[in-house]
Amino acid sequence: MSDLTIEVKGLTKRYGQHLAVDHIDFSVHRGEIFGLLGPNGAGKTTTLECLEGLRRPDTGRLSIMGIDPTTEQQRLCQVLGVQLQTGSLPAFYTVSEMIRLISAYHGVAPQAAIVDQLGLDGLLNTQYQALSTGQKRRLSLALAVLHQPAVVLLDEPTAGLDVGSRIALHDLMRDLRSQGTTILLSTHDMAEAEALADRVAILVRGRIIAIGTPRELTATGNGLTKVTVRTRDKSLSTFTHPEIRRHLQQDEYVVFFTTVPGPVVATVMNHIQTEGDELIDLRVERPSLEERFLELTREAQATAADPSP
Repeated sequence: MSDLTIEVKGLTKRYGQHLAVDHIDFSVHRGEIFGLLGPNGAGKTTTLECLEGLRRPDTGRLSIMGIDPTTEQQRLCQVLGVQLQTGSLPAFYTVSEMIRLISAYHGVAPQAAIVDQLGLDGLLNTQYQALSTGQKRRLSLALAVLHQPAVVLLDEPTAGLDVGSRIALHDLMRDLRSQGTTILLSTHDMAEAEALADRVAILVRGRIIAIGTPRELTATGNGLTKVTVRTRDKSLSTFTHPEIRRHLQQDEYVVFFTTVPGPVVATVMNHIQTEGDELIDLRVERPSLEERFLELTREAQATAADPSP
């Protein structure tokens, strides 16, 4: 049996003359966290809303656990959990009342472990209108996963959260993945995507311009690898290499930037040995997903703006 839980084939969505999503294809496997990345207006939320059954695509085929979101919404609700980018709940309902209501709708018992993990146990008698922005987002996530859905769609889930809440949410996402839950995550936080996502797709102007693991994406392109070195006798202060694009001094460290870290590090180590120096610290840092994201989006937007064939 295929482990595909989300399939998107040729998805297109227009709003009048505006083409929001332009024939995109991707699939997500069981137990995978898949990041959907892109600048504002790239089509991320539209894609999620089509998968959630909130919008009908103009063309294309969508499937979640073999269910068509556009025609089988009742079945979809049993396997899908959703946290919208923006939303609201009845102002005078308490946290406890909303948890009991959503649990009853799905025919499950309230999940105390999830409530505790997201720090809502001390807010059970608090009305929704009295919650902070971060507390509301934690509650919406709890409501999305109370029925232990096979697939969870999250649209900017950590927006407005403090550090502690973000850590709790990330821990919950990892727990869900370990249990086989599939998560489709739309986020502007590149560090979050790099830390959590097994694979990511980058959208620009409604099109997917890159897809792969964060490591695969950061291994390509023009990004410079950062090599940071500290030695006992500072013998690298005047070190040069033809593949070093630039270097700088940071306190006790010398920092090199290069596209070919292997040869540079090998030459650095040989230089240290030849000079009779001693290596104290060596760090090699790949280009971040954020740097690669900016590079890809700049290239795609420049290409779109260039009218030449």
